Amino acid sequence: MHKIAIWAQTVLVPTLGPLGLFVVAFLDSSFLSLPEINDLLVVSAAIAEPATAWVAVVMATAGSLAGCSVLWWLGGRGGEAVLVRRFGRERAERARAAFDRWDILALAVPALLPPPMPFKIFVLASGVFAFPFPRFAFTILISRGLRYASWAVLGILYGERALEMLRALDAWSESRLPAILGALLALTALAVSLYFLRRRGRSAADVGEAH
Repeated sequence: MHKIAIWAQTVLVPTLGPLGLFVVAFLDSSFLSLPEINDLLVVSAAIAEPATAWVAVVMATAGSLAGCSVLWWLGGRGGEAVLVRRFGRERAERARAAFDRWDILALAVPALLPPPMPFKIFVLASGVFAFPFPRFAFTILISRGLRYASWAVLGILYGERALEMLRALDAWSESRLPAILGALLALTALAVSLYFLRRRGRSAADVGEAH
């Protein structure tokens, strides 16, 4: 896979331009696993051509959405058996539990986080567990778009230092992934709880005024 990543960076993308980034993102999100490569390509494009960095963000996001959509479709066609065959019974059950508990966040959080956060299992599981495609596509579009846009901005602002930041973040997250994931889910759950509590309070106040 390392050789494929190097080939994509040195041959495919320079030859095809922005379309090459779409192809790489599609392959990474569907049939291959090329950790970090899309982030690296987006940062590199932003450093080389800051004025057109948005093109790299759009192509990477669109390619990722297209690749993820293929996995969603395969999951829907193959059912839980394909998930178990690919990832094993235990991980499939954990994916089901994550969707039951966190719903859309089970897909959004992995889409935002860097490697080695598992991602494809949740993409495939979203098809297996009949996660509605419009919500699925919207989640991938927003999550991946935010991720790539953030790296593009860092590439524009910090140049080559952004590549160092990317590698440092990946190394740091690899050793602290469980803690990072737990903290993010806890903060998200807190924010959602506060939102619904506030909404419930407003509803109660409206009812009181009506009486």
